[in-house]
Amino acid sequence: MEREFPIAKGKKILVACSGGVDSMVLVHLLFQSGYSIALAHCNFGLRGDESDEDETFVRRSAEDLGLPFHTKRFETDTFAKEHKVSIQMAARELRYQWFEELLGREGYDYLATGHHADDDMETFFINLSRRTGLRGLRGIPKQNENTIRPLLAFSREEILTYAKENDLYWREDSSNADTKYLRNQIRHTLIPAYKDLGEKAQKGFQSTQNYLDQSSKLIDDYIQLVQKLVVEETAEGIIINIPKLQDLPNTDALLFELLHPYGFTDFDTLRDLLEAQTGKQVLSSSHRILKNREHLLLTVLEIEGPEGRYEIEAATTSMEAPISLAFSQAERFEITNGHTVFVDTETLTYPLLLRKWEEGDSFYPFGMQGKKKLSKFFKDEKLSLVAKENCWLLCSGDQIVWVVGYRMDDRFKVTKQTKKIVRIDYTPN
Repeated sequence: MEREFPIAKGKKILVACSGGVDSMVLVHLLFQSGYSIALAHCNFGLRGDESDEDETFVRRSAEDLGLPFHTKRFETDTFAKEHKVSIQMAARELRYQWFEELLGREGYDYLATGHHADDDMETFFINLSRRTGLRGLRGIPKQNENTIRPLLAFSREEILTYAKENDLYWREDSSNADTKYLRNQIRHTLIPAYKDLGEKAQKGFQSTQNYLDQSSKLIDDYIQLVQKLVVEETAEGIIINIPKLQDLPNTDALLFELLHPYGFTDFDTLRDLLEAQTGKQVLSSSHRILKNREHLLLTVLEIEGPEGRYEIEAATTSMEAPISLAFSQAERFEITNGHTVFVDTETLTYPLLLRKWEEGDSFYPFGMQGKKKLSKFFKDEKLSLVAKENCWLLCSGDQIVWVVGYRMDDRFKVTKQTKKIVRIDYTPN
């Protein structure tokens, strides 16, 4: 701790404690070393009474040591189904989200987890089978942001030996023996076979991971230079210039490194995107990458309101989400840019509706004769695919009042007969 994590001295540490031997040894070591610690236990409810017994065990351990204790029960199965992720991924997301909340709410400085050298080796082989690239082969970091892993230098055998020598108690997780999970398959078959190669092989593994870590940092430095050449941040999102990227050596690998931080991990799919037709898109859990002619457009996946529709009552004066609109009474019509419209109040039926455009939508563009399909209007305006998808419509009943930021509908314009005028201002993000 003094050598690897001097920043933790005198700080408040939250220890992630499952009740297993790793976390119980970590608690014992930190407690005996005089650190200010508290225990946090996640009950994922996946093993019935066994899960509840784990929680009770950790709670009593905290009470025996006089330590603060936090626990939370999660609906892990439900979360996994709703978010279409594995049980393991659901449990990981749930626990780290809760840990982060605890750190902020309770004023802890660091989170300590019981990851050890065998976990590191298991993670290496798991990532080796998942095409994660060089970054995934570096293993588990000793520290990332406010999470520290004090046991990472020690093997499972060393931890077990310490626990027995100090008469510590712990809980065995029966699911650790279930070989339907990839990690357990690697833990019970591959790791023992690798360790049979001897201490020299294990030290070689650690040295190789160190080299990979240094190589990865070198690549990170290079990617920063590449970003300046091929990446541009715009109002629509992040644009990657394909021709400029293809002028550089190792194009496919560069694209992977540019997009990996946004959750894209399929190397082959990203490579195919470079030669795909306009409109091809790939989604990660948080972002979307879209092929648009000679560019790739990276945008954040936004969560809309119920069905992506928002009602606006007559008394509304402003709204900030999903877009910024302001409503006010006006004395007369003025010539403005596309971000402001003046509407005959008596032509409106409240509540107004704000929604995204849909295939088949049409309106009567201001200043033009006749009706026009919105898809044709977008094409004439040369809107990109991202701009079209980000476009909002302000509607009165089933009629479009304004293609927000572009053109209002002629049927709602101010005329000589207009008695009341409403001014609507749009402020782009």
